[in-house]
Amino acid sequence: MADAFNFELVSPERLLVSEKVTEVVIPATLGDMTVLVKHAPVMTTLRPGIVSVKLASGQVNKYVVFGGFADILPDSCTLLAESALPENEVTRETLQKRIDAARAELENAHSDEHKTKLELFLGELTHLHGNVIPA
Repeated sequence: MADAFNFELVSPERLLVSEKVTEVVIPATLGDMTVLVKHAPVMTTLRPGIVSVKLASGQVNKYVVFGGFADILPDSCTLLAESALPENEVTRETLQKRIDAARAELENAHSDEHKTKLELFLGELTHLHGNVIPA
């Protein structure tokens, strides 16, 4: 059995996971990141994407996050998500509402910096929509 570490996935709505795990793949802002026990300490931001969690039992669970932060230590990993759901609870309508809200916010954005951030976020949501719910 591989070494396990503590993992928590927390959103403002609820605590989704608090388990011993052997591996977590997170959608870090600069690319997907695999976290294993004894990982170097690091903090990173999250982009919208899928978190894959391999429990100590070997079972793999997936969650969808919509941004947030990751705090990684050698013996733990904590994701503080802006919003998160188990993958099986995400529907086409859920994602479409988020895409529509991002488009509406983009139309009302006043600064170029805010527009650029929203365009990136919208692109990530659209990509996520295709990955979670294939056409």
